[in-house]
Amino acid sequence: MSEKKGTAATRAKNKYNAAAYDRLYPYVPKGRKAVYEEAAKAAGMSLNEFLTEALEEKVKRQEGS
Repeated sequence: MSEKKGTAATRAKNKYNAAAYDRLYPYVPKGRKAVYEEAAKAAGMSLNEFLTEALEEKVKRQEGS
């Protein structure tokens, strides 16, 4: 008998997230995460929202060049 980890709801969320999202693992210099978190907080966003918006803005600028 294999032991299942997590509740059914957690497994369902993990399955949905795996199908709907790509994961990125950016590495930043020590101390920069706090700077990014503060900037996101000041903008009223989560860190994920802030980073996603920043990346999208950069891509749009590059495409417009």
